[in-house]
Amino acid sequence: MEKELLFAQSHEWVRYINESEAYIGLSSYAIKQLGDIVYVNIDAENVDVNDLLGDIESVKAVSDFYSPLKGSISQINEDVIDSPQLINEDPENTWICKITNISDSKKLMKKDEYEKLFEA
Repeated sequence: MEKELLFAQSHEWVRYINESEAYIGLSSYAIKQLGDIVYVNIDAENVDVNDLLGDIESVKAVSDFYSPLKGSISQINEDVIDSPQLINEDPENTWICKITNISDSKKLMKKDEYEKLFEA
């Protein structure tokens, strides 16, 4: 995937396909905090900014997964549902869901700006 990733402070990444479509996944930082992902559940259809998309279960905890965008979930990455460890292997190239009809978003940051949030 070639387009630039944008990040929400809540650790989701967004890769726009065009103005009205984007892929969403979890940042490498989030994966490091969660540990190995063992289960992914997406159970939303139409979401607003900050709506619950589903949950991500790791060996350490179950975490809610929120939408950084307002739109409709048009596709869920079935490879990730069947093999959640794919996220561990390459979190910032492994999308979880695709949102279309985007009409709003959280404040999103470029990678360097996002990484500055976690510098000691």
